[in-house]
Amino acid sequence: MESRKPVTIPQFKKMKKDGTPIAFLTAYDYPSAQLAEEAGVDGILIGDSLGNVVLGYDSTLPVTLDDMIHHTKAVTRGAKIPFVITDMPFLTYHGSIDETMRNVGRVMREGLCKGVKMEGGAEIAAAVEACVRAGVPVMGHIGLTPQAVHQIGGYRIQGKDSAGAQKLLEDALALEKAGAFAIVLELVTEEVARMITSRLSIPTIGIGAGAGCDGQILVFHDILHYGPDIRPKKFVKTYTDVGSAIRQGIRQYVDEVKTAQFPRDEHAFKGNQEAIAYLYGNKE
Repeated sequence: MESRKPVTIPQFKKMKKDGTPIAFLTAYDYPSAQLAEEAGVDGILIGDSLGNVVLGYDSTLPVTLDDMIHHTKAVTRGAKIPFVITDMPFLTYHGSIDETMRNVGRVMREGLCKGVKMEGGAEIAAAVEACVRAGVPVMGHIGLTPQAVHQIGGYRIQGKDSAGAQKLLEDALALEKAGAFAIVLELVTEEVARMITSRLSIPTIGIGAGAGCDGQILVFHDILHYGPDIRPKKFVKTYTDVGSAIRQGIRQYVDEVKTAQFPRDEHAFKGNQEAIAYLYGNKE
């Protein structure tokens, strides 16, 4: 494999300028981070989507700061080249600036990631600006923001009318002004995503926002169909079905154990003759 240098924020800016698409993927543990790095991703997000796909919650809201730090540690041990970003979980950056900085500081120091992601627009600009002033790279996230799913009223497409489009643009510009190095656009109409992308000097990373963004991000489990309840999504493409292969492998293992086909002699370790004689006596 050709050696790669660690990806940096200036590289992302150059990729936008040059029209080179940026590939992000989520990862939540050591092996998935290693596999993503080996496959050549530019960036990894430890998303609070781990609440759904790893921890079994029905939303991202129960995910804690400790959860995010725990999984971030595993990912940063596995990936050294992609730019690794960690989601700040629900209500860990909406209080005082001091409280926000303490929480962000824990994620950066303990998780060893390179930056954090925050959901929201103009209303979190002050928190973004404070983090950037302190030297913390921040990725914004607007459109469908899962932490606000109850307020939004479900997982709905954003920017379908002029008022919604204007609000998204204002939020994007506010985040850019606050110092965000990139912005995720989730479940935003393609036309609005393309317009916002053209207005910003920083990259946009789309998920369900069409081809007009500077880059794309999808969930590890979605593109690999890895999990017991992967539901089809219009904006997701499944590239391989590892879930079926895993289930088949486990079923075969269980069947072979139940029918005494595993383990066989080739899977066992044998003692020397002296040990056998000591354990079972001399049978001669």
